[in-house]
Order: sequence, then structure tokens, then C-alpha cells
Amino acid sequence: MSQTAVSRIWRAFWLKPHLFEQFRLSPDPQFIDKVRDVAGLYLKPARSGRRALRGREDPDPGARPHRADAAVVPGVPRRQTHGYVRHRATNLYAALNIASGHVIADLTPRHRAREFRGFLDLIDEQVPNDLAVHVVLDNVAFHLTAEIQRWLHGHPRFTFHFTPTYSSWMNLVKRWFAELTTKWLRRGAHCTMADLTSAVERWVGGLNENPRPCVWH
Repeated sequence: MSQTAVSRIWRAFWLKPHLFEQFRLSPDPQFIDKVRDVAGLYLKPARSGRRALRGREDPDPGARPHRADAAVVPGVPRRQTHGYVRHRATNLYAALNIASGHVIADLTPRHRAREFRGFLDLIDEQVPNDLAVHVVLDNVAFHLTAEIQRWLHGHPRFTFHFTPTYSSWMNLVKRWFAELTTKWLRRGAHCTMADLTSAVERWVGGLNENPRPCVWH
């Protein structure tokens, strides 16, 4: 068969074998139930007496400026050296209110159950007491430690919902972290931890001034 015939068949059936994407199957035996649980929160987030939050932590937003940036030239993309100087890293917790787009964020020096409990306390302080709080989380080990279970027992209005294994893409706050990285941190030069912390706080404050509800597709 000639190359022309093969190309004609590929075009007719929209086949593109020269392009490929990778995916990972979830071995979670409760995959379907968890997907329905999380998707249900996305589809009906504004029910009376209920606040749905997407909680997640980024354990490595680091202060790492590139060694050099080239001058901007007309018609040429912005250029910078591949290598960078790595300074200290911090931990960022964020909870996205899908109904309003408002974000509760907290920067901590470490990534442990103790810091996560402190972040839950922050959410508890900022969410009105008359609302139930549903938090979507990834399968991180300390989310279910005895310390966190005791905290949940003392705060009955909180309910945890876990995404299936290898399915963190279901957590909408991950999209927020991606925008923080691509639109803000990656384009900046943060030489100290104070610079990085200030940059993250400016990003969060700017978005919370004009929040936009998230739409689940």
C-alpha cells in the first residue's frame, strides 16, 4: 500500500498515530463511587447550608531564579537560561471554593499532619459556622492520621471526600496551582523565601478581589 493511500485513510478516520498521550489507570476498587461522590459536589456546590472546598498542598514551590534572562527582541520568544539557582522551598496549602472562586491559602515551612491541621483550623475560622464544609482531598498519608481523625471528630461539620488513586486531576484546585505556577511563579525571579511568600500572597489576594466560580466540565 502506498504512502498516499495510508495518509488518505488516516485523514478519513481522523487517525494521528504520530501523536500520543499517556494515561494511567486507577487501581482503586472504589473508583466509580469516588468519582460520583466528587463529581456530585462539583455539579451541585451551592446547595443551602453546604460549602464545597477543593483542598490540596503543593510541597515544593521553591525560590529558584534563573541564572540569566536574555533581552526581549521583537519577533522572538522570551529567553532564559535552562539552569537556575535553587534556594529554599516552602509548602503551600490552598482550598478553593468552587461556588465563588474564593481561595483560602496558607504557607508553612514543613509538610506534615500538624501543618495540615493548622490549615483546617484556618478554614474553620473563615467559613461561617452555619455551613457544612465538604473538602475534596488527594490520597496523602497524613490526611487520615489519628491526629486528623481526632480533629474531624471535634469538628462534625467537616466531611472529607477523597479522589480515586492516581486521579488527582479530579481535584479542581490543581488547576489553580497550575495557573499560579505558569502565570505567576515561573515568570518571576524569587531570590529569597520572603520574595516567594510575598509573590504567592499577592497572587491569592488579587484573585480573591474578583473571584470567579469554577464550572465543572
